[in-house]
Amino acid sequence: MLKPLNRRELLAQAGAAGLPLCVGAFASPALAQQGYPNKPIRIVVPFNAGGATDVLTRLIGEKLSARLWQPVIVDNKGGAGGIVGTDNVAKAAPDGYTFVVSLNSSLLTNQFLYDKLPYHPQRDLTLVSQFVNSPVTLVVHPSIPAKNGPELLRYMAANKGKLSYGSWGVGSYAHLAGYSMSESQKADMVHAPYKGEAPMLQELIGGQIQMSYASALAAKPHIEAGKLKLIGVTGLKRMAVLPNASTLAEQGLTDEFYRIAGWIGMAAPAKTPKDIIARVSSEIQRICVMPEIVEKISSMGFTVAASTPEAFAAAYKKDYPVWERLVKTSGARLDS
Repeated sequence: MLKPLNRRELLAQAGAAGLPLCVGAFASPALAQQGYPNKPIRIVVPFNAGGATDVLTRLIGEKLSARLWQPVIVDNKGGAGGIVGTDNVAKAAPDGYTFVVSLNSSLLTNQFLYDKLPYHPQRDLTLVSQFVNSPVTLVVHPSIPAKNGPELLRYMAANKGKLSYGSWGVGSYAHLAGYSMSESQKADMVHAPYKGEAPMLQELIGGQIQMSYASALAAKPHIEAGKLKLIGVTGLKRMAVLPNASTLAEQGLTDEFYRIAGWIGMAAPAKTPKDIIARVSSEIQRICVMPEIVEKISSMGFTVAASTPEAFAAAYKKDYPVWERLVKTSGARLDS
């Protein structure tokens, strides 16, 4: 008699056979709850597979599947800086079976960067829960004689028109914050946008640019190797992955853009039933305090920020005018 396969063995055989896998595809129907959910849940990540948002979504999606007893399918729909996938969810049926997990760029900032978005974040989407806050590092080439934020600002002011700063794209935090630093010191720094962090950091290491903001995950190896000098980190709390790095706010830099951090969060189509939103949010909050999840989040340079829909909305409202000001002051546009 053949021995019945357990869930792990079924997954292994399906993967070996080249069958498409989804998180929790073999949850027991006998244990599935009555009512919601009673079919697979789709979470759209509006970026290509392999990035931090995708990795985090799959990690949490696996736990969510186990708690809801339904498959959670992660669907990567990259394109146009997160617009394509986010719009797909904004136009989906508001039945609790389609969600988007994305950065603050597609859920908040893009509305200031584009004259015509195919969706309106506040009208077409409803917030479910933040997952994490994503502060970043401020790093410089080792030749820059500054050890902290105030010293760097003074150096910028004393070298007007001689410095360049990098970003992973027009309208990114690295662009907007770098521009604001330059403006505050009348430094006339040159902005060098790149297609991603990797080429940006290589140019910084090579000395083609002198300064940039970068994720802890990407910058830490170069900091530890002495190829980059760490000035500080954004946000209000130190990073677990770089515990000795003080925040720029601790260093006395008071402008709001030093204090805010990017984030990754979940949203659903507008008019999704409130009880479903509350249920999914509650499960995410429980998942994000699991020790193994906290450890993974910390290792990525993020901090746990799982919240109720109401708390997420309050944080969104607080961040809104800061991002709006940063974009308008910089003059950044992506569709003109």
